[in-house]
Amino acid sequence: MKKFFFINALLLLGLYTARAQDQTVQGLKDAAGKTIAIDDTSHKTWRTGGIFSVNIGQGALSNWAAGGDKSTFALNALLNGYASYQKGKHLWDNMADMAYGFLNTNSQGSRKSDDHLYLTSKYGYKAAKKWYYTALVDFKSQFTRGYLYDDAGRTYNSNFLAPAYVLVSLGMDFKPNDNFDLYLSPISSRWTIVSDDTLSAQGKYGVTPGKKVLNEIGAFVSANFHKDLSKTIAYKTRLDLFSNYKRNPQNVDVYWTNLLTMKISKYLATTISLDMIYDDDVKFPGKNGEEPGTAKLQLKEMLGVGFSYKF
Repeated sequence: MKKFFFINALLLLGLYTARAQDQTVQGLKDAAGKTIAIDDTSHKTWRTGGIFSVNIGQGALSNWAAGGDKSTFALNALLNGYASYQKGKHLWDNMADMAYGFLNTNSQGSRKSDDHLYLTSKYGYKAAKKWYYTALVDFKSQFTRGYLYDDAGRTYNSNFLAPAYVLVSLGMDFKPNDNFDLYLSPISSRWTIVSDDTLSAQGKYGVTPGKKVLNEIGAFVSANFHKDLSKTIAYKTRLDLFSNYKRNPQNVDVYWTNLLTMKISKYLATTISLDMIYDDDVKFPGKNGEEPGTAKLQLKEMLGVGFSYKF
């Protein structure tokens, strides 16, 4: 009897083992037949991104022996973004860079600390591995009135569309990777617009006094670079150069913008911007306000800590 039970137990164990092996083999076959899902982004034709930041500063003094304004308040907002479309041989890049800021002090009142509106759109058709035939449209202006300040007070100097710069050009775009591109154009047309009657009557920004538009034909070069230097640090720069064939081509107009962002936390960051502009048609008054003025290198640096959102 014991022998009978022992033989039956061995038979049951063998049947169970064989069944388990069959299930394992079938499971392996099923797994081999399944398609592994991979997050493939190669089909995407649009890429978008950018940064939005708001920096606020405030101070107050009362009976302060070291001196200073009783109260100060500063607000600065910046939006820098892009949207790029790429499919086959077609490439369409769009960029927006805008900022506005003001400073209020007890002794001097409110003044702008930043104000610009830059928009660029360029379409390219692939010519070679890293080169594109490209058409570009660029617009530069500001949002509100601007003044020059001196000991005598303030002088009205600019406004929305006064000036504005509209540039249309044809050229070649060199784009070796997603972080850098270099646009070269031997023939570009640029219009300087001064829509304000008071400023156009003064012949501001190179227009003939009383006229509101100045046209220039020349060469244009634009270089763009943006890169995440680390998980918390990002850098973006753009350099535009324009040479007017009609007058003083050696005096190249320069627009150079730089933006460095350093994340402190998810929504808190330090932003540093440095802009340099040289335009041979933008004249600043000489000593004691005497005319004619001279063109000068314009510098603007901003440092702020505040809310920052990367999208």
